[in-house]
Amino acid sequence: MCIRDSAEIDPATVEQAYRTLSGRFDAQHGGWGGAPKFPQPMVLEFLLRYHHTTAASKALEMITRTLDTMARGGLYDQLGGGFHRYSVDAHWLVPHFEKMLYDSAQLARVYLHAWQVTDTPLFRAIVEETLGYVVREMKSPEDGFYATQDADTEGEEGKFFIWTPGEVRKVLGGPATRFLGLYGITDAGNFEGKNILTFNGTTEEREAITGARRLLFEARERRVRPGRDEKVLTSWNGLMLAAFAEAARVLGREDYLAVAQRNADFLLRELRNADGHLWHVWNAGEVKGAGLLEDYAYLIEGLLTLYQADFDPRWYRAAKALADVMLEHFSAEVGLYDTSDDAESLVLRPREVQDNAVPSGNAMAATALLKLARLSGESHYDEVARRSLVSMQALMGQHPLAFGQWLVALDSALAVPVEVAVIGELEAENTRAMLTAAQKGYRPHRLIAAGTRDVPPLLAHRKKVGDKATAYVCRGQTCHPPVVDSEELFL
Repeated sequence: MCIRDSAEIDPATVEQAYRTLSGRFDAQHGGWGGAPKFPQPMVLEFLLRYHHTTAASKALEMITRTLDTMARGGLYDQLGGGFHRYSVDAHWLVPHFEKMLYDSAQLARVYLHAWQVTDTPLFRAIVEETLGYVVREMKSPEDGFYATQDADTEGEEGKFFIWTPGEVRKVLGGPATRFLGLYGITDAGNFEGKNILTFNGTTEEREAITGARRLLFEARERRVRPGRDEKVLTSWNGLMLAAFAEAARVLGREDYLAVAQRNADFLLRELRNADGHLWHVWNAGEVKGAGLLEDYAYLIEGLLTLYQADFDPRWYRAAKALADVMLEHFSAEVGLYDTSDDAESLVLRPREVQDNAVPSGNAMAATALLKLARLSGESHYDEVARRSLVSMQALMGQHPLAFGQWLVALDSALAVPVEVAVIGELEAENTRAMLTAAQKGYRPHRLIAAGTRDVPPLLAHRKKVGDKATAYVCRGQTCHPPVVDSEELFL
């Protein structure tokens, strides 16, 4: 059910963006720009896709250098997992200590993809530690994800996170000397006379001192904790939903899948009204604010990612219903407005297209609509996305750091799509074997549907061969004969 290009999208835009990113890359510290320095997860996702398509070694070098230095620096919470907001310097040492849900969501997904590509143990550890932090500290009893954790404790920024050598020795005793060296902890300190933990050892050394890290984490838990903004934002929850759902699939973590499913249930129950429209924010059981474009776009992406993890058709149905509301009430002449046509009227209806710390609603909408078009076979989703992409190409090529999510969407629009329909009972052993084979590796242009129904339509009119799970693979316009042996499934 492949849908081909109907608009003029120029592959040269991708090359221009890549050259610009390569020329501006900080080869010493990773990332782009000076102080303050931001993680740029959307740009890293684009580079992962670029490397997948071209095998460009420089792209992979930029990715791994950036992810490694961020994971070792103060930007990352070395004891508790999760990422702080940004680095106030150019080398990831001193963070602004606030933790934003959207950073951990986007970065967990980037590290997950990078682990798939490189098999670097540290990258997988960062994924699991970050998602562990979110479950432990940012999940509400109702299964929503809270928005932020404060930077300050008792009026001092970072107080909760920093250490003196004496504090470490008091907790660890004899093993403290090794820990002090591996984490760069000195009497002089690196932040106002104390120490932000940064790691300078090997992965094996990091694993070897897991017990010491746990003891220090437990000691830190007895400190006065940073405050927490307990609002649940639909948009940011959509990002975290996608992170948990994809990590569940890639890492085989049923606990992550349960977190994602419960979060999706919560969002659809509490932040969607009877007319199918979204609310923007939930707080202690109260909802307010008409849903914005980013709420719809991020949640659609999250639901489609969850469908790829458990193949429950209700997630596809919910994503499609939200997309239809989005197109009905947010459509502009090209692309989409940030506010609904039935929301509070404004003198000038906003349409922000530049990515910031989170993707622009328009960029994420294009990303999600391209996927939905392939699952549904309905070309109007594809056409809306492609018209938006064509209108943004000049900006993407010239300013890639500000249009990373657009570049991800552009990559999807340019790629030869691979679509796999697996027909079989989801709990059957041969179906699971087929899905395991179909889902292997980092394949950003692959889309899978599975089950015995005609929902989504990618499954329609396809039957099992005999009593075995059967896979139908289409690459671009070419659809191959059905396969019943998972070992014969080539993507």
